[in-house]
Amino acid sequence: MGLLNTAIAPSTTMEGTTRERTRAYPWLVFALIFGLLLSDYMSRQVLSAVFPFLKDEWALSDSKLASLNSIVALTVGVLAFPISLLADRWGRIKSLVTMAVIWSAATLLCALAANYGQMLGARFLLGVGEAAYGSVGLAVILTVFTPRLRATISGAFLSGATFGSVIGVALGGIIATHMSWRWAFTSMAVLGLLLVALVRVLVTESGLARHQADEAVAEQAAMDTYRAPLSTLVTNPALLCAYVGSGLPLFVSAALMLWLPSYFNRSHGMAPDKAGTTAALFIVLMSIGMIVFGGLTDRLSRDRPARKWVIAAIYCTVSGVLLFAGFGGASGTLQFALLGAGALVSAGATGPMSALVADLAHSSVRASAFGIGILANNILGIALGPMVIGALADHIGLESALRLSPVVYIGAVAALLLGRRLYPAGRAMVTALGAADSR
Repeated sequence: MGLLNTAIAPSTTMEGTTRERTRAYPWLVFALIFGLLLSDYMSRQVLSAVFPFLKDEWALSDSKLASLNSIVALTVGVLAFPISLLADRWGRIKSLVTMAVIWSAATLLCALAANYGQMLGARFLLGVGEAAYGSVGLAVILTVFTPRLRATISGAFLSGATFGSVIGVALGGIIATHMSWRWAFTSMAVLGLLLVALVRVLVTESGLARHQADEAVAEQAAMDTYRAPLSTLVTNPALLCAYVGSGLPLFVSAALMLWLPSYFNRSHGMAPDKAGTTAALFIVLMSIGMIVFGGLTDRLSRDRPARKWVIAAIYCTVSGVLLFAGFGGASGTLQFALLGAGALVSAGATGPMSALVADLAHSSVRASAFGIGILANNILGIALGPMVIGALADHIGLESALRLSPVVYIGAVAALLLGRRLYPAGRAMVTALGAADSR
C-alpha cells in the first residue's frame, strides 16, 4: 500500500465515529483528476495547432475554423448544468470516467474526419463528453481539501485547462508537422484513455468518503437532511455577478489560446510547429498566473473574503492594458514582453471567482452552481471569444481583432465591482439557507 498508508490522521465526524485520512490521498485524487483535465483540454485545443493544415486542405475561412472550437464550448455550456445534476445523483467518479471515455472517442473521430461537416460533428460529441468535467471534477477535489484553500486549489485545478492547452498546442503542432494532423488527434485520444484506466482503478467513491475534509463531512451531513432549492442559484444577485465576472475574462484567455498559433504563423512568419511551440509558452504563462494569483488572492483575502472581487477586477484591468499595448506595438522584444505579461495575468481571476461561486452557493447545490458557472464561462468566454475574434479577423485581420479583445474586460470589471457591493447580502442569503437546514 506504500505511500497511501503514510501520515494517517484520525478525524471524528458529527456522529462521533472516527475516520482515517492520509495526507497523500487527497493529492493523488487531485493529480489524477487534474491529469484528466489536461487530457480534456489537450483534446480540445490541439485543433488550434492544426488550423493551418485544415485551412489549406479544406479551404476553410477563419469563421469556420473558429466554429470548430466554439461548437465544443457551446455544447459544454448548454450541457454542463444538467450533466452536473445527473453526476450528483449517479455518482461523480462514474460520471467523470464516462465523460473522459466519450471525449477520447470523439477525438479519435476527429482524426478520421474527411471534411468540415464530419469534423464539426465529432467536435460536438467531444463537447458532450467534456460538458460537466470541470464542475464535477472541482466538486470532487474540494471535498478532500479545507475551505480556506479554495481559491488556491480551484486556481491550481483549473490551470489544467491552460496547461492542457499548452501541451495540446505544442505537441499537436509538432506531430502534425512531422507526421500528420490526424496523428495529432489520435495521440491525444490514446492518452485520455490511458488516464481513464488509472482513475478507474485508483479513485473510488468509498475512498473519497474516507478522506473527506472535516468541513465537507459536515456539509454532507447537512445535504442528507436538507437540499437547497435550485432557484437559489439564480436568485442571488451576487452569485449572478460571480458567474458573469468569471465568464467574461475567459473571452480574452480563450481567444489567446485559440488564435495565438495562427497569429505567430501569419504576423511573424513562423512555421506551424514553431508557432505552436511559441504560443504554448504564452499559454504556460496563463497557467502559472492562475496558480500564482489564486494563491495570492487567498493570502490577501484570508480575513476579508470580499476582497476577492476587487483583486479579480485589478487582474482584469492590468491584463487588458498590457495586451492592448502589446498587440498594438511594433514587433520585437518589448511586444513579446507585454504580451507575455498580459497573458500571465489574463486568467488570474479564475481562482478567485471559483471561490466566490463556492462561497455564494449552499453546499447541497454547489456542484450545480459550478455547472452554471461553466455555462457562463463557455457562453460568455470560451465560445464567444474565439468566435468573435475569428469573425472580426475575416474583416479587419487577426492582429487587429486580437488587439480589440481586451475591451471585454470593461464588462468584467463592472460585474466584479457590482458583485462586491452585493456580496454581504449574498452571503446573508446563504447563511439563511444554512439556518434552514439546521432546523
